[in-house]
Amino acid sequence: MLVTLLLGSTSDTEFAQKIADTLKEFAVPSAIVVASAHKVPEKVVEIIKKLNEDPQPQVVITVVGMSNGLAGVAAASCVHPVLTCPPSKSLEEYQVDLHSSLRMPSEVPVMTVLHPKNAALAAVRILAETDPALRKKVAARIEKIKAEY
Repeated sequence: MLVTLLLGSTSDTEFAQKIADTLKEFAVPSAIVVASAHKVPEKVVEIIKKLNEDPQPQVVITVVGMSNGLAGVAAASCVHPVLTCPPSKSLEEYQVDLHSSLRMPSEVPVMTVLHPKNAALAAVRILAETDPALRKKVAARIEKIKAEY
């Protein structure tokens, strides 16, 4: 299994690392790849093609702000689930990034998750659907959180 963190810019690496750190808690491998859908669309297409050829269970999480073309381009061709987690740094960025991430054309299924930890947890739960050991880890995490309240 693999979670690919597809970033629109190297400036989003610190934010993406928060997602990768949560994935590590579940021993879910991740890879950070940088490719702008606006600046190097051919690179994005090639990355998605390689991911589609890989038979292991996967989730793609895009980390991109501003005009979120990356999530849409990825989801348009990717056979794996695509989540997007915009790395907003201010309220103004948040509003633009959120709307850009939510307004995808039909037939381009992108799930938007705003908190990096929740993006990782959503990916883990998707992968746990076909992995009993990972499912047990998810259940244990849920019970741990419930015990705190």
